[in-house]
Amino acid sequence: MDQNVSQVQHVDILVLPETNLILVASVIEPMRAANRIAGRPLYDWTIYSPDGEPIETKSGIPIPVSGAFRPQRETAPLFILSSYNWQRSATSQLKMMLSQTARHREMMAGIESGSWLLAETSLLDSSKATTHWEDFEDFTASYPQVTMVPERFVIDGKRITTGGSLPTLDLMLELIRRAHGYSLALEVSRLFIYEQERTRGDLLQMPAIGNMRILDPRVGTAVKLMEETVEAPLTLARLARRIGVSVRHLQDLFRDTMGVGPHEHYLALRLNAARRKVIETRMEFADIAAISGFNSSSSFSRSYRAHYRESPSETRRRLKLKG
Repeated sequence: MDQNVSQVQHVDILVLPETNLILVASVIEPMRAANRIAGRPLYDWTIYSPDGEPIETKSGIPIPVSGAFRPQRETAPLFILSSYNWQRSATSQLKMMLSQTARHREMMAGIESGSWLLAETSLLDSSKATTHWEDFEDFTASYPQVTMVPERFVIDGKRITTGGSLPTLDLMLELIRRAHGYSLALEVSRLFIYEQERTRGDLLQMPAIGNMRILDPRVGTAVKLMEETVEAPLTLARLARRIGVSVRHLQDLFRDTMGVGPHEHYLALRLNAARRKVIETRMEFADIAAISGFNSSSSFSRSYRAHYRESPSETRRRLKLKG
């Protein structure tokens, strides 16, 4: 992944009436968190409603919008959010606007019931898609031209669909990973640890990256050991020995479960911990290097620069200038 992306990714968000508040947060909060963790704007967004009026969510908390959805020739991704009674908003005018804007958009996402609106507008024809599990069979029967797959989210070219609020959070983590790398997606996920896995009788909270889950208890144990030994990292041989597998098997388990090798995950944990200290404290870099498991300031600086495309001092200087 190219972690040297300097351009801010703009996203347009169309929220339909009767949308759950958590669904809106599942789209926006990961982007906000990515901006905060990166220490610079990676994403910004504009929220629209069909008529320009604030959206009254199902919880009764209104969401202010920038105006009515009246697209021109925008190319930014468009997220269409809906939870209940999407049909009430599926006017011929809105469907016409969606068809027209689809010619220019680099991507369109149907979030939860937003997938129905995309299908109703023929924007999912011949695409793979998913929707909320309660509606899956009805959707499949209603739109046979769409290939439905029972996944939490589906990315098929320029079309994206999700099956609910937490699957949408998964989706946003995956999009962040693709645009800005595994390390940032991991750190964002650790702000939103929401899934608990039982491992050897203990109730442990494990982060999820995209649609990946730490289902193998050996990987879960390895991740926990990594988190506990950031200051004094274990060798892969010792880590493998602690969980009772060979180094080669450990590497295979991580790649199958996490999508990255154990070394990459370990380094991401350490660098994320270091970056938080660089951004949020005035600690000396030598001290940050020590508590992040680096044997010298120079090795820490090299790894930091290779990962974030700037040195620790450049990060602090940039943020000081912004402040």
